Amino acid sequence: MRAPAMQVRRADFDACLSLPFTVLGVRIRDHALTHLEFLPLGTPSRASGDVLVADLAAQLRAYLADPAYRFDLPFELHGTPFRQRVWQALMQIPVGETRAYGDIARQLDSSPRAVGQALGDNPLPIVVPCHRVVSSAGLGGFNHHASGAAVEIKRWLLRHERAI
Repeated sequence: MRAPAMQVRRADFDACLSLPFTVLGVRIRDHALTHLEFLPLGTPSRASGDVLVADLAAQLRAYLADPAYRFDLPFELHGTPFRQRVWQALMQIPVGETRAYGDIARQLDSSPRAVGQALGDNPLPIVVPCHRVVSSAGLGGFNHHASGAAVEIKRWLLRHERAI
């Protein structure tokens, strides 16, 4: 028997923004972006009167028009010091390029598995570009998934950025 699909509750998010490849659940706290979550296509969008949500939506449109667009939003990344270091390393990967998990691990004197866990825990995908990290043997996983919709989102983002 298959497990029931997780019910996405729009009330869990401050807004739900439709993108060509997903619906993005948005959480904001104290005037800072704190969480973005990929929701299934078909999840109803929900706008917000929050200025930060409007700014995020405008910047996402700019990114979709030009993958070299650099996000400029107030955000908070909550995580261990190691995760913070990994997420900072991601911000240094240029658009159109990728790095292997092992590359990041060597840079931080860590292991590829620990880097992969930190990438999967990235609370702000797209803004903090964890999709730019790939396996030495291929695309690798995304958002703690080895296949399925999450990996297709990663593939879409990398194609958009002309990295694959």
